[in-house]
Amino acid sequence: MIDWFTALQIGVAVTGGLLAVALGAIGRRPSDLTMAFAGVVALLLIVQLAVTIASPLMGNEPTGSLFEFYIYLISAIFIPIATGFWALIDRSRWSTIILGVGQLAVAIMLYRMGQIWFIQVA
Repeated sequence: MIDWFTALQIGVAVTGGLLAVALGAIGRRPSDLTMAFAGVVALLLIVQLAVTIASPLMGNEPTGSLFEFYIYLISAIFIPIATGFWALIDRSRWSTIILGVGQLAVAIMLYRMGQIWFIQVA
C-alpha cells in the first residue's frame, strides 16, 4: 500500500463528504457530482483491496493487525456503495447529508488503515 494513494483516497473522501454535507444543508438533492465522488471513493477502495492483497507478496508487510485492517477496508467499501444506492432511491436532501457523512466516516477509516499499515507496531 502506497502512502500517497492513501492520502489521495482521504482527500477525495473528505472533499466529497464536505461537498455533499454542504449541499444537503442548503436543501439540495443528491447531484451527479456528489454521486461521482461516492463512486470514485468506492472505486479507489476496490483498487486498494487489490493492492493490499498483493503488497505482502512484494515484501510490504503491515505493521499492525491485518484482521483490523481488512475489517476497516470491507466496511469502508460497503459504506459509499450503500449510501450511494440509498441516495439514488431516496433523492432527498437528507440522503445527500447521509452520503456526505458516510464519506467522512470512510476518510476516518482510511486514516486508521494508514496507521495500521505504516505506524502501528505489531
